[in-house]
Amino acid sequence: MKLRVFAAVFVGALGACAVAVGGPVVAESLDISRVPAGFPVGFSLLTAGKRQYVAYYDDQHRMTVASRTLDSKTWKYQILPSRVGWDSHNGVTMAIDDDGHIHLSGNMHCVPLIYFRMSKPGDITSFERIKAMTGENEKRCTYPKFMRGGKGEFIFHYRDGGSGNGNEIYNVYDHKTKTWRKLLDKPLTDGRGKMNAYMRGPALGPDGYFHMTWMWRDTPDCRTNHDFSYARTRDLTNWENAAGEAIELPLTLGVTKGVIIDPVPAGGGIINVTGSAGFDSKKRVVASYHKFDANGNIQAYVARFVGGKWKIRCVSKWDYRWEFKGNGSIIVKIRVGTVRSVGGGKLHLPFRHIKHGSGVLVIDEETLKPLGVAKPKKRPDPVGMPKRESKFKGIGVRTAGDIGKSGQAGVRYMLRWETLGTNRDRKPRGPLPEPSMLRLIKIVEK
Repeated sequence: MKLRVFAAVFVGALGACAVAVGGPVVAESLDISRVPAGFPVGFSLLTAGKRQYVAYYDDQHRMTVASRTLDSKTWKYQILPSRVGWDSHNGVTMAIDDDGHIHLSGNMHCVPLIYFRMSKPGDITSFERIKAMTGENEKRCTYPKFMRGGKGEFIFHYRDGGSGNGNEIYNVYDHKTKTWRKLLDKPLTDGRGKMNAYMRGPALGPDGYFHMTWMWRDTPDCRTNHDFSYARTRDLTNWENAAGEAIELPLTLGVTKGVIIDPVPAGGGIINVTGSAGFDSKKRVVASYHKFDANGNIQAYVARFVGGKWKIRCVSKWDYRWEFKGNGSIIVKIRVGTVRSVGGGKLHLPFRHIKHGSGVLVIDEETLKPLGVAKPKKRPDPVGMPKRESKFKGIGVRTAGDIGKSGQAGVRYMLRWETLGTNRDRKPRGPLPEPSMLRLIKIVEK
């Protein structure tokens, strides 16, 4: 293992200038490592106590963890025995357990479980490959996620199976025995070999419930998404529909009752990169998504459960049809965000549109009627944020937020690097850009 040391870049003059005008300032920029610029894939940053961890793929596509103490500018590195290809699904994620051990999983797209765990708290050289968690449903894993349950349980979930044919599996960790067991005695979702669920959540809402939306997909072709749905739970074990009626697991289309928000058919304009649950000022769920209208154009929709049924309202007037189709990671031309309350009886729904740009759909909170479009209030870039460095055609800036906490008021960290866009999970043709520098950015609110 080779140890590399990089110099920190301080923005003292810029920071001093920003004090007078207020706003975020880049207080520190630390080089971490050269990383692939030929395709995008998810990296992770975790700040825990006085230590910081970064999980990524280096310029040789090797899964790597870098760590430092917050008072140091020197990184330590540990290369793990896993190498990524060109698949943008294969991000890497981390979490810390109650004993200070880092758990890491990634580089999985319908492959056997790839999972590492520290044997010594805080020591990245102690990462060990754990070949099995429970030993069941671990041969075709995708979308690994760590989360905490309602009582602080340490939970891991992932898809077992492929696009169009998969189930969602949940495991829970026993800190005393350092072993995993099934949280649920059956999958959370089950496509019965005919489809799989693409989910947003479960995420803890302001009402104490974990909320989840999902849609089903019949094949790896992204146009076969259908039936936008919703369920909630307090403990990730006992689930109910929007009416508060208990529902049995697994969630199965045509079997589970009362969970469909909008029965959009396959080819109806919904896709799994969009669709989520937001909240109004009364903590009521307002789901958002897009689909084709009667004229065949993509429109944004919102839905709220009222009087025993979902009230659905179209909130946009776009004149563009996004004809998405095919397999692999695609270029997203339209994205609808998550509804949030902004006071004054109004809701905001952010969007990005290839033709109409970025904006905010303004919605009446009680009627859900559209009130117009507003310009998004852009948070100013922190003073001193590095500009795009590569001149290679198609290169864009990628960022990742901190899944931990800085522990310092007004201080946050992020990762920044540059890559080409998605290419259906295949190696781009022609010359590739030089690897880009992955950097840790420390931002201070002045």
